[in-house]
Amino acid sequence: MKDKPVILVVDDEPQNIELLEAFLIPQGYEIVKAANGEEALRKLSGNQIDLILLDVMMPGMDGFEVTRRIRQDNTHRLLPIILVTALRETEDRVKGIEAGCDDFISKPVDKMELLARVRSLLKVKAYNDLMSNYRKELESEVTRRTEEIKHAFERIKVASLETIYRLSMAAEYKDKDTGAHIKRMSRYSAAVARRMGLDESTIETILYAAPMHDLGKIGIRDLILMKPAKLDPVEWEIMKQHTVIGAKILKGSDAEFIRMGETIAQYHHEKWDGSGYPNSLKGIAIPIASRIAAIADVFDALTSKRPYKELFSVEKSLAIIREGRGSHFDPDVVDAFFAIQDEILTIKKKYGDGLD
Repeated sequence: MKDKPVILVVDDEPQNIELLEAFLIPQGYEIVKAANGEEALRKLSGNQIDLILLDVMMPGMDGFEVTRRIRQDNTHRLLPIILVTALRETEDRVKGIEAGCDDFISKPVDKMELLARVRSLLKVKAYNDLMSNYRKELESEVTRRTEEIKHAFERIKVASLETIYRLSMAAEYKDKDTGAHIKRMSRYSAAVARRMGLDESTIETILYAAPMHDLGKIGIRDLILMKPAKLDPVEWEIMKQHTVIGAKILKGSDAEFIRMGETIAQYHHEKWDGSGYPNSLKGIAIPIASRIAAIADVFDALTSKRPYKELFSVEKSLAIIREGRGSHFDPDVVDAFFAIQDEILTIKKKYGDGLD
């Protein structure tokens, strides 16, 4: 890991580079220098650069062209570029934005403005690097665990519902109520599907598939899963990935209930009005099994204690479900849910003790 952020300073006037060095080096930045566009591209390929301060008016390749060439390399797609220029016309600024720069600093350079813009863009770079590194680690871990879980599922072609419950618990094994949650939401889903008139084969498939809705949480760090407070924006983006991870784990099976499990895992956080994730699907574009699993999952989450919340009363939970009709939930699914409210509460009581 680097001790200092590295800034590539590109200018054909040595005195301009010296001035920028005088501003930046005392602030703890490491400077790499280039006198023209061609040298800048060579230095960029040979060094781990965090930000570029790029003069616009240079002989040969100007700053606009250098910016365009940098952006053509996907490796540097998010590398912060600040154009340092005496040009003040709007069309010149537009030209820089179209080329792919992130910001401008006017000459003569003001020290405080320079440091503020550099610090701001380096924070953005650090966030992007964090997310990129996490995705790489996650992909590697998911690939490894996907193979393990696929092999496990293939060995149980004719799996019992109890086995599916216990395999699904692997994603959230630290939650003492996970077994009860999986069993309840599976039964809720099947009951709602039956009320909606789905055929018995589909109802049974939903019963077997619904427990796998949160399987992707196996790829989410415990410190996020078990955080006893609201997740910050970065943590929330990571948490949302459990839908994609779960679908990836289940993808490619010949078993019908696992294929439906893949669908439910990926889309059970989509919302009727299109405000859900991961694909912002809307209305009937959301698969019916996922629409049913969504209401079952939310109701059980509301009436259960979580690391970040106390349980809500049944009355308050039902009110929240009712308020979500037509926004969060499919109206027809909500109507079916309330039509069997007594059955739902019986299931909640019956399976309140989990797997024991």
